[in-house]
Amino acid sequence: MTASSGPDATFREALAKNEFLLPQCDDCGKFHFFPRVMCPHCHGAAITWKPASGKGRVYTTTVVRQKAERGGDYNVCVVELAEGVRMMSRIEGIEPGDVTIDMAVRAIIGEAEGQPAILFQPDEG
Repeated sequence: MTASSGPDATFREALAKNEFLLPQCDDCGKFHFFPRVMCPHCHGAAITWKPASGKGRVYTTTVVRQKAERGGDYNVCVVELAEGVRMMSRIEGIEPGDVTIDMAVRAIIGEAEGQPAILFQPDEG
């Protein structure tokens, strides 16, 4: 398996098509993240890619402080998705210090370091 054909490539190709997919084990039914060739729960190798709901809650959060000329402060968080997986990201559309633990968020496909990435925004509804 090459880097251009593995599970990470599948995830990134979906992002490039504006799709947020998560791997789900066909044997135990559990989702996992980050993409892997084997289920980390039961070690099954049969994986199906399913659309993520995009709904989640902030599990942890911190503010990275930096000078304004370097882009200013930004948030780094871990979001627990409705599917049960956790992923590191950031919350957009809100001041970094206003992000709180257990805040409802919704995934968006944005850009990080010039690549498509899963980011989050507050979910008001």
